[in-house]
Amino acid sequence: MQPEMTVPAGFEALAEFSKWDLPTADERTRARRNATAEELDAFYRGVLPHMEAVLDECDKFDLGELPESHRGIFNIALSMAEIAPHIEFYKGEVGVPYAFEEGRFVAVHGADETWQALPPNGPR
Repeated sequence: MQPEMTVPAGFEALAEFSKWDLPTADERTRARRNATAEELDAFYRGVLPHMEAVLDECDKFDLGELPESHRGIFNIALSMAEIAPHIEFYKGEVGVPYAFEEGRFVAVHGADETWQALPPNGPR
């Protein structure tokens, strides 16, 4: 069971989307691929009205210095980036149509917590 998502004041409406509070790219991709079209659509429609405020709030912090209190809404924004193309371009399809099998794609930093803003070719 995933712990309850912490949100800063003013973002309480996003707590209902806590299942999308996923800190790594691998987790977000897996969740999107395992979701239904209806789940993606509900997430998209519920979060979209809050996106500008979420991004403005997260922009108050330097790259890699996001406090824990804001990581939930940051992860929600990253899940939106994962899901939006599937609503806007792929008619709700959870996969990418006419593409190679997504499971073959291995993200170099896919297991890293994205908020840390690690350099793409940083130390390993």
